Amino acid sequence: MWALERALLRGFPSAAESRPGKQSELAAAGSESLLQLHFEGNYEAILLSEVIQDVFTTLTMTEENIDTYLEKLIVAYLDCSVADADNVERQRLIFLLGVGSLQLFVQSNWTGPPVHLQPQDFLPSSLLHQFCEPKALCTAVLSTLVLDGESVYNLTSLPILLMLARVILVDSRHKLAAIQTLPWWTLRYVNIHQQLLEERSPELFALAQSCIEQLTNLETLFTDDECWHLAVQFHLECAYTFLNYYEYKNAKKHFNAAKDITKLQINLTGALGKRTRFQEKLVAQLILDVQRKDDVLLSHHELSPAPTALENLTKNYDLNDDTVLNEIKLADADQYQLPDLCAEELAVILGVCIDFQKNNPIHKLTEEELLAFTSCLLSQPKFWAIQTSALLLRTKLEKGSTRRVERAMRQTQALADQFEDKKTLVSERLKIFYSCQVPPHWAIERQLASLLFELGCTSSALQIFEKLEMWEAVVICYERAGQHGKAEEVLRRELEKKETPGLYCLLGDVLKDHQYYDKAWELSKHRSARAQRSKGLLYLRNKEFRECVECFERSVKINPMQLGVWFSLGCAYLALEGYDGAAKAFQRCVMLEPENAEAWNNLSTAYIRLKQKIQAFRTLQEALKCNYEHWQIWENYLVTSTDIGEFSEAIKAYHRLMDLQEKYKDVQVLNILVRAVVNGMADRNGEVATGLKGKLQELFGRVTSRVTGDAEIWRLYARLCGSGHSDNPEDTEKSLQYLTKAHKCEMQSADWETDISSFKELVKGAIELAHVAIKCSKNKSNHQEALQILSSARLNLRGLSSKAKQLFADATSSEVSSELVDEVTAMDSMIAELQEMSNQLRNQC
Repeated sequence: MWALERALLRGFPSAAESRPGKQSELAAAGSESLLQLHFEGNYEAILLSEVIQDVFTTLTMTEENIDTYLEKLIVAYLDCSVADADNVERQRLIFLLGVGSLQLFVQSNWTGPPVHLQPQDFLPSSLLHQFCEPKALCTAVLSTLVLDGESVYNLTSLPILLMLARVILVDSRHKLAAIQTLPWWTLRYVNIHQQLLEERSPELFALAQSCIEQLTNLETLFTDDECWHLAVQFHLECAYTFLNYYEYKNAKKHFNAAKDITKLQINLTGALGKRTRFQEKLVAQLILDVQRKDDVLLSHHELSPAPTALENLTKNYDLNDDTVLNEIKLADADQYQLPDLCAEELAVILGVCIDFQKNNPIHKLTEEELLAFTSCLLSQPKFWAIQTSALLLRTKLEKGSTRRVERAMRQTQALADQFEDKKTLVSERLKIFYSCQVPPHWAIERQLASLLFELGCTSSALQIFEKLEMWEAVVICYERAGQHGKAEEVLRRELEKKETPGLYCLLGDVLKDHQYYDKAWELSKHRSARAQRSKGLLYLRNKEFRECVECFERSVKINPMQLGVWFSLGCAYLALEGYDGAAKAFQRCVMLEPENAEAWNNLSTAYIRLKQKIQAFRTLQEALKCNYEHWQIWENYLVTSTDIGEFSEAIKAYHRLMDLQEKYKDVQVLNILVRAVVNGMADRNGEVATGLKGKLQELFGRVTSRVTGDAEIWRLYARLCGSGHSDNPEDTEKSLQYLTKAHKCEMQSADWETDISSFKELVKGAIELAHVAIKCSKNKSNHQEALQILSSARLNLRGLSSKAKQLFADATSSEVSSELVDEVTAMDSMIAELQEMSNQLRNQC
């Protein structure tokens, strides 16, 4: 049985399994014939086969849900057998029916060519009698495929096939104990079903996790030397599943496991070459270097899918530019020659590429690195799924380039057209399909329409969007074109044909009217997460935060995997000062997407408001891992680090802020840091902050070189150097220098000429400066230098004394204001002392 299942996962039997005697050992006549149809890719014949038609005649239909009926029908068929051997054979037949249904569904929506089978061709008449017309059956099936309040794409072809696959691979799996690889096909069903939904489904994710756990415990899958191909495929499929649900770390773990099995070394590197036709000088070009570790060739290459003929693959269009070459021309192409890669190895390179894309910011450099991956993959065109995935990625990257956008357009059109092409067999298209995450055909057409719209071909884009019944995209097109009335007209026209929650939500978006969201909510019987999500966003836009929170809470209760809703909910709670709610919302955000820097930053804000500053500090560290360039996050990190006593981190944060903003300053933080160092305060770890004096001086040197006009910063710098109280003559001289600059900055302000309190502060600074000048002069061995220092301080005080008598004297008595008597007396006393010291120095010269 295990050999049969391995062959089914591969999509073809090995030479040993193909021997007539061998296949009959593996399966009885019924399952053997179905298995052969699987290998041929003739999935329609499976559903029409006599043995499967017997399954559909087990029960007559009663008034109940279609999925419940199909489940009862399957269970009844499995329970019919008496002998154990017959029961195992029945399990095989049902399992092959489930897999065949899934594969045929994939063919009809993903790979093509189109499937002409109709539900009435294989479903029992008792079931079909319950529905007046085929559309009614389709509508009923689509409604049962809705999960966690998230609707299914309306034009999904033959959804009954996916439902049949779910009934067998999920609902009836407890009856298929003889099938060891059942969880793997269930996992494949999950990945396919999820791509039909608007948002991530927690129900599907839980099912996927359960399947992965069961398969991980299937030791023969990972220990058998013949199974390394399947092990690679398993890890890739797990990785894509985790990527779908924002589990980036788990995804990376599986991508790395797949790469380790293949023993591939995949590195971005530079090589001399030319990129343009008229380039004469060789320059470094970014390429992907792929080598096998120790040049080891893995065994059993015959168990890897055979390459598809080139003429059956999607055409890779040349650039045909008059300047840029179609591909980089390397000076030494042989040095970076790729080994002949098999299907699994190419899929691993694609997986590493997708992982790289998901874990790096959208940036020109990232695009160039991804193009190096696509060039590598397209240099060995062998498999439909890999070729399609690589070309799709390249078109997304090239659409922003004026020299490449034309190729992007032609290539996207070719990718959209290939679905209708009957030349390539579906068995060829399905090779390594589940290890590549190829999008459904309507997603490719949507990409084509989006590209047309960006290029200004609005009418062509609208035609495609309307054909696909993607009404949200249609509305966006009309809204951007300023035709708001046309958007409303289209939606009302479609609502006359059929009322759906999605259409009412779109009408609410266009008219910004809550009543349409309420209609959608009622129509969905309170199960539409979208209705509450859209209503909440409208409240948020209008700053009605309390009502907004209520709507978002209802939406995430239906589907807790809505990243955007959790983020908006957290923002609304922050606006309401509901910091507990905000913390919980942003916690869910970072659980779903650990790389979301904004969510980490907002979470730290909530923690700060809740007085949980250590937690805030840790969350900000996570935020900075995600976004090292965000100055607001660094500012929050600076303040929080200072607040909790992480003085070393605060200095590092201040430096980074100056990298990002040239003239950044925060006097309050600098004041705390100086006080901590000067007073020898203990940091959060109990270490004395005095040891940071050198680092803090370095920071002040950088700050004062850019912010030269802030007196307070100069005074803090002087304080850091002892403010003239240090026993080190060098520090005293620096203090004098910095206090002089501080005094000059204060003199440039006009406030002190009219405000007595400001004048008092100015006098206080001048007297402090004079005291430091006296101490500095005593440290000078050169009497002339000392005399110059004292004279400068004396002249400064004399000028201020004169200003006091000039600006703040009583008009009648000509005497200085009583508020300044003490200050003027102190200045006069200090002037006399400085004069006396100057005279003594002159006598010594």
